[in-house]
Amino acid sequence: MDFETLVHHAWPAPHQEALGGWTLRYADGVTKRANSILPWGEPEDLDKAIDAAERFYADRGVPCVFSVGLRAPSGLDGFLAGRGYRLVDDTMFMAAALDGPASPVAHRVTIAEEPSEDWLATWWAVDGRFGQGLATAERIVRGVPAGYAAVEEEGRPVAVGRSVLQGGMLGIYCMATVPEARRRGLGRSVLRALLAGGRARGATGAYLSVLARNSAAISMYSAEGFTASGRYHYRVR
Repeated sequence: MDFETLVHHAWPAPHQEALGGWTLRYADGVTKRANSILPWGEPEDLDKAIDAAERFYADRGVPCVFSVGLRAPSGLDGFLAGRGYRLVDDTMFMAAALDGPASPVAHRVTIAEEPSEDWLATWWAVDGRFGQGLATAERIVRGVPAGYAAVEEEGRPVAVGRSVLQGGMLGIYCMATVPEARRRGLGRSVLRALLAGGRARGATGAYLSVLARNSAAISMYSAEGFTASGRYHYRVR
């Protein structure tokens, strides 16, 4: 399964430019995923291609970042390291088959076709590492049709998630629970509700990405039937 392509389409950068077989993605610096290079081709001159990519991001005032996965040219990772790029955010793909009975959902979860202001505020309160970038982040998550799940308490979302149906695969994104509501299974309920919604729309499998250092999330996803299915990381300078 080509998870890199699925993620690229489910998390679309508002601005994209082709550079040979590479895709340069830009979204005002909001999230590395939407502000990184997909190096899916073998350029004739690797040095010149990297120079051009560096100029693209320098002109926009953000670091040059490469997303390095299975589709990257052989030797690129070491070449970037030699040019001073550091490795960050080792990330796992995890996948699960959606067969058998759906797991019960322990909390009331609502799923909407659009993200409300409160949904966005909750997600960004947990995942917003980019200052004032919420407007750009909203543009990214609205870039493709998706489902927006939430558990609410006292009228506000305290646990949220997003799903994107891509043929028979369901992508899981934006899983976030506010600190004061953690360790109560709310995130698990959001995940189960999203998976159930995907099954109802014909999904036969699901995938997600998670930082390799996030042992708590990996443990929960593993318990829900997800298994490690690939890896990628970023090179940043």
